Amino acid sequence: MQTNFVIICLSYILGLLSTAFPWSGLWILLLGIFIAVISPLIYARWRKLAQKGNSNFNLNILSCAPHPRIWIIAGIIGLLATLYFNWRVPVPGEKDISKFVIADSGNLEQVVIVRGFVDSKPRLTRSQKGQFWLNVTQLDEVTNDKGAVSSPKGATGKLYVTVPMLQVTGLYPGEEVAVTGLLYKPTKPINPGGFDFQRYLQQEGCFAGLVGKQMNILDEGKNWGWWQIRDKIVRSQVRFLGVPEGILVSAMVLGNKAVDLPYDIRDIFVNTGLAHALAASGFQTSLILGVILTLTKRSSKKIQIICGTLGLIIFLCLSGFEPAILRAVIMGFAALLGLALGRNIKQLGSLLLAATLLLLFNPLWIWNLGFQLSFLATLGLVVTASAIDKRLDWMPPAIASLISVPLAATMWTTPRLLEFCNSLIIYSLPLNIIATPFISVISLGGMLSSLFSVISPDIGSILASFLYYPTHWLIAIVELFENLPGNIITVGSISNLQMLAIYALIIITWLIKGFQKRWWLSLIIAVALILVPLWYSTNNLFQVTLLATRNEPVLVIQEQGNVTLINSGDEGTGRFTILPFLRQQGINQINNAIASKFPGYSKDAWLEIMDKLPIKNFYEYTPNTDDQLETQIIQQQLQQQKGIYRPLLIGQMITNKSTIIQLIDDQIPIIKLQILDQNWLLVGNTPAAPILELIKSGQLSPVDVLWCTSEALPELVLALKPQIAIAPNSNLENTTLSTLKKSSTKIYFTGKDGAIQWTPNQQFSTFIRNTENKSSVL
Repeated sequence: MQTNFVIICLSYILGLLSTAFPWSGLWILLLGIFIAVISPLIYARWRKLAQKGNSNFNLNILSCAPHPRIWIIAGIIGLLATLYFNWRVPVPGEKDISKFVIADSGNLEQVVIVRGFVDSKPRLTRSQKGQFWLNVTQLDEVTNDKGAVSSPKGATGKLYVTVPMLQVTGLYPGEEVAVTGLLYKPTKPINPGGFDFQRYLQQEGCFAGLVGKQMNILDEGKNWGWWQIRDKIVRSQVRFLGVPEGILVSAMVLGNKAVDLPYDIRDIFVNTGLAHALAASGFQTSLILGVILTLTKRSSKKIQIICGTLGLIIFLCLSGFEPAILRAVIMGFAALLGLALGRNIKQLGSLLLAATLLLLFNPLWIWNLGFQLSFLATLGLVVTASAIDKRLDWMPPAIASLISVPLAATMWTTPRLLEFCNSLIIYSLPLNIIATPFISVISLGGMLSSLFSVISPDIGSILASFLYYPTHWLIAIVELFENLPGNIITVGSISNLQMLAIYALIIITWLIKGFQKRWWLSLIIAVALILVPLWYSTNNLFQVTLLATRNEPVLVIQEQGNVTLINSGDEGTGRFTILPFLRQQGINQINNAIASKFPGYSKDAWLEIMDKLPIKNFYEYTPNTDDQLETQIIQQQLQQQKGIYRPLLIGQMITNKSTIIQLIDDQIPIIKLQILDQNWLLVGNTPAAPILELIKSGQLSPVDVLWCTSEALPELVLALKPQIAIAPNSNLENTTLSTLKKSSTKIYFTGKDGAIQWTPNQQFSTFIRNTENKSSVL
């Protein structure tokens, strides 16, 4: 019976996982039928060998073997899982707000007034704007500059709204508001490694966003909600602890989804492998149940179960209905059920049941990273932590558990994290060992403080104040580890096949005793699966990538392990465009960085990059002394990284194997490159007229590849006759576009085509087209 239950649950989960491939449900059904056909033959052969006395084949195992019809049922369930998943995928309704977004509006901005009810507490974005979810009820379009509006339209759906930070002060869920702003549809990423904002919104059942300029509250609505209790707890803990200690305590108790934790604190915990400390899940539920059952141990089982159930429900409501929290609460209820029945509950079985129930409730969670990591970490604790404890039996039990718990969780979550974020956190394990006592004290004290904060905020504040030094010390330790050299090593994007191979090694080592004794061999193979492809790619790759940016051209040249970065774009480009791409490529150092100071140049973007990656040689064109202070900041950063600052002179050649880079004019920042036998020219936002003058004077000759603005594109294509011309956007008249298409020059627009990549073998390719081709294959 237990075997049948496991097979049925796993077939459902496998069916959901297979939705990444076409017709996967039919393949699972055929697999179930195939196993059902061959299983009797396998059972008969097993029975025959066992009867001959072969010790490797035990007849008792056959008593647990599933009936062939179970395999057929499992195949059917796998097929139904794929159908159920596709049925539950959110799609916009007939009157969804996204249906009113004007398609192909060019440069016209669609100004609207959207009315609806606030569905979440506002949060602060990285751009210092307030963000909240809005359930839409009505849409008015602004028809002219004077603010005239069209007749109201009934609209529905969920909207991602951002407004100036001050306007969300005092905004609460349930209030009816009218927001005036720009309506838009989210787009797919246009650069490798970029954040898929469109997919993120779709997972939330949202298909449009609104950049709000002004917001008016129409109706304050209901005045009670769980958010009020959360706010009361946070205010009480921040009162004496201050910021960030008070908010961190609240986040460690309620989870960072329920508490708006500052990004600087969130980032250092993520960058050091302590993100789990900010996610309310199993650790908190274990503490809650442990404290409740200890306090009620002299009471009857009925009282214990009632108190435990109430504690779990209140914690769930306060923390929010996130997958990781729901998983922990379900397993907590399983423990209470075991207490009621007077028997031990198998943790592995309760974990499988929790996964199945949650995925029945919402099958889309199968692709939720938090859901995956929560179950992988818990699986590691259930099946691996005890085995590690046995190998550490020479240590005191308390010390051994400090090592085994984070090590087991790290083993099972690292392959998925490598596939997602392309980085390996070197000091994660020792930091987790050191931080666990602090996290335990802060979580336990924070829960006690939270309980009293609801009853008496003053008492809650006094209790929270005792957590100042543990919290302050924890932040200091995390910051220390984040600043250690080599804290994060980028390994590049690993394929799903590599990830599955590593998990296969982990599972084989878990199940087969022979591999358990040779665990080091599995570790070596897993490391080789990651590093060997990275080493081969790094030492053989010759690739030029022109990233899709708004202002100046940003070029990354990868030449057999040497990396050259030309320009950094404006503020935010370093963090959100360049660094994700470099991480995906497995780049840990920039050999040459060139700042040509095109219009739109910002040193902030360079500082964003240098904060994460060392630069060996930094070349900067400095035609004036207006920004010497910013230059000094860059020089100080380079000194800390042992890099070299070099002024970039007109006509100076920067050579790197098969690449020559040169700045060719002292008035206009123009970069000329020779890559193998091709001549590239980057003119940035410079208008066509001065470029044409240089052509007439003979300083510029025809090139193979040209990057310029779309406004200068027609004239420069005619004058320079490049084989390839690249511009940031296609805001040209149709007649001009038609004329350009008739020329021999191939035209690319990074705003439409995404990043442009060139290799000697495949020549030019576009990121969006490559992504669409991969999607069509799947």
